[in-house]
Amino acid sequence: MLQSNEYFSGKVKSIGFTSSSTGRASVGVMEPGEYTFGTAQPEEMTVISGALHVLLPGETEWKTYEAGQLFNVPGHSEFHLQVADTTTYLCRYL
Repeated sequence: MLQSNEYFSGKVKSIGFTSSSTGRASVGVMEPGEYTFGTAQPEEMTVISGALHVLLPGETEWKTYEAGQLFNVPGHSEFHLQVADTTTYLCRYL
């Protein structure tokens, strides 16, 4: 079953799903802006198109991830994103 999610006044939208190949996940689109997300469990974020400028928990330097790159976020934490151009992503819940 697909689950539609909307955050930050509609500037971030995703569709949640479960499949045998990826497990529980969501695929979404982020419009330009700055966002802070909280995690309940560990997540693996893969950039599909565009780029995400990311500040991960415990880090002091921002890092840019482009299409095809991924990063991991610990559970029960927050991470910060800066999005310069519309970006698509896949988030796997680990």
